[in-house]
Amino acid sequence: MATRMRLQRFGKKGQAFYHIVIADGRAPRDGKFIEKIGSYNPLTIPATIDIDMDKALEWLQKGVSPTETTKAILSYKGVLYKNHLLKGVAKGAITKEAAEAKFEQWLTEKQAKISSKINQKAQESKSEIKKRLEVEAKINEDREQAFAAKRAKSLVKEKEKEAEARETVPEVEAKEAVPEVEVKEAVTKVKAKETSPKVEAKEAVPEVEAKEAVPEVEVKEAVTKVKAKETSPKVEAKEAVPEVEAKETIPEPEQQASEEPKAEA
Repeated sequence: MATRMRLQRFGKKGQAFYHIVIADGRAPRDGKFIEKIGSYNPLTIPATIDIDMDKALEWLQKGVSPTETTKAILSYKGVLYKNHLLKGVAKGAITKEAAEAKFEQWLTEKQAKISSKINQKAQESKSEIKKRLEVEAKINEDREQAFAAKRAKSLVKEKEKEAEARETVPEVEAKEAVPEVEVKEAVTKVKAKETSPKVEAKEAVPEVEAKEAVPEVEVKEAVTKVKAKETSPKVEAKEAVPEVEAKETIPEPEQQASEEPKAEA
């Protein structure tokens, strides 16, 4: 049976942490396992690794093959280096005391490196926070200065406008007051002129009508006279026609007497 040393995932999305387990290579990742030997949390800085070194060495000596991530974790914690020293002790290349001394020396150096790295990270984070605060303070100061300058300019403009208004308002009122009186007087004069011609026009209308009415009466009288003249000849003509006819039709006595004998003959 192929046994593997690997990670088993736990935690929700974006907040994962892992258990270091010994499991069958054919089993699913989050399935059954043989033994749990540690844990790994990559969310912290630096990453938090908790492992049982004796059990890890025991399983390595039994021939368990770790995955790549698990191998990096074992190397970081010194499990692989201690396994290498124990192989030298088993071969007789080095004594057990010397192996333990070398391993302790390596652990102190490793811890110093880890602590220096942690301190460096902390200083970097502090310096970064300080820089951010300085930048924010400078931005806020610039904003306050700009706002103060803008406010000062607006106050100066308001004061200048008030001063100009105080200086110009009496003159403007005096200049505007005179034309208003003059305009009122001119309006009254214009109204008087407009009303007087209207009255004269109203008074003049009867005279014009009277002047125009006289010719109408004269025309009427002239028309009647003309009609009378035209009608009078007609009457005379009518009266004259019978006289002519009478003159032509009435026979004289002498003519009648002369005509009668001729008829007899």
